[in-house]
Amino acid sequence: MTSKSLLRRLPVAAAVCAALLSSLPACAQTTAQAESSSEAPAKVEKNATTGIARITLSQRAIDRLELLTDTVKPAPEGGGIVLPYAALLYDAHGKTWVYANPEPRVFERQAVTVSKVEAGVVTASTGPAVGTPVVTVAAAELFGAEFNTGK
Repeated sequence: MTSKSLLRRLPVAAAVCAALLSSLPACAQTTAQAESSSEAPAKVEKNATTGIARITLSQRAIDRLELLTDTVKPAPEGGGIVLPYAALLYDAHGKTWVYANPEPRVFERQAVTVSKVEAGVVTASTGPAVGTPVVTVAAAELFGAEFNTGK
């Protein structure tokens, strides 16, 4: 085969490759749509009285968010709780919150009254009960899901 015949076939090969590559995203979208139709990533149920939502995530959503929790502990000096600063969220009015994880895949926002923050640890006078898991990674995403900020 001569180099001239190779050069004539190059545009045809490029066109075939481009057609194949352009069809790949369509396949991926179909698969993603099929997976998402089976279970919604987040189910948000607002409490009419408190306005605070109960968020239930699919296991796939938890995995994709790489969501992590840590446990609320008693304050060493007594009378209060300690939790990681990473769990703390501030709303638009400066109020402090955490997302508690009362049961598997379920998350609820709870108010926290901060006494002090020191070395990455929050000491609070009120908040979730000792032993309650609180979200330390992906709390902002839960906040967005609760208030529908992604739409």
